[in-house]
Amino acid sequence: MTARGNIVRLVEGGRTPRRRGAVHLNDSAVEGLVEQIKALIDERNLGVGDPLPSERELGEMFSSSRTTVREAMRILKAYGVVDVRPKVGAVIIDRRMDAVFDLYSFNTLELSRQTFLETQGFRQLIEVGAADQLFTRTSENDIAELRAINDSMREAEGLHGRALQDFNFHLKLVSIVGNQQLLEIYRIMKPVMLKIMENGVNRIKSGDVNYDEHAGIVDALEGRNRIAFQYRMSQHLEAGLALFKEED
Repeated sequence: MTARGNIVRLVEGGRTPRRRGAVHLNDSAVEGLVEQIKALIDERNLGVGDPLPSERELGEMFSSSRTTVREAMRILKAYGVVDVRPKVGAVIIDRRMDAVFDLYSFNTLELSRQTFLETQGFRQLIEVGAADQLFTRTSENDIAELRAINDSMREAEGLHGRALQDFNFHLKLVSIVGNQQLLEIYRIMKPVMLKIMENGVNRIKSGDVNYDEHAGIVDALEGRNRIAFQYRMSQHLEAGLALFKEED
């Protein structure tokens, strides 16, 4: 899908929370204008770097008030679809994933059993389920890089340092699959994954346990041993569940 197509799809069905006294996307005038701007992007085949008409021009084109146009542009900017630049005006960008990441990075979600199960369950679907693609795509350089990251994890100081290298190890595995959107998802999930690695798993894995588990995963990947790879990865991702009590 093109960047333009992604931008058009982004604003379809979007909603923002209601705030007292504020214009928001549920207001018919603003919602209608966002839909019209979406259609304009589509009709003119606009993509990243292309300018939108000025606020005055948009108001004249769609018979909208200055306030409505500005609110619609504020929403598009919040979504990471446009950026307003001096002497240029609104320009189409593609920082949607950055916008989501910024919001997610402020997540103060407690590390609970449910958070652990949902996060690790998602990772099982990806990291265990990608065995065939990993066996096809993994090169000798990839194996060497995974081992180097694992060595760095063992040598890192403190829980946070080890957690960062733990995350890098799994991010490298996912990168071998070659799916950019998947990498973006892992990037968004990084704060929670680090919390699990730092405050959860690494607290109960003494000495070289985590290092040895990673090494076993790499060995199975290098040997193209599907059963060993899937078993070791599953066991690795499930470690730490005992930290959490059953929730009522």
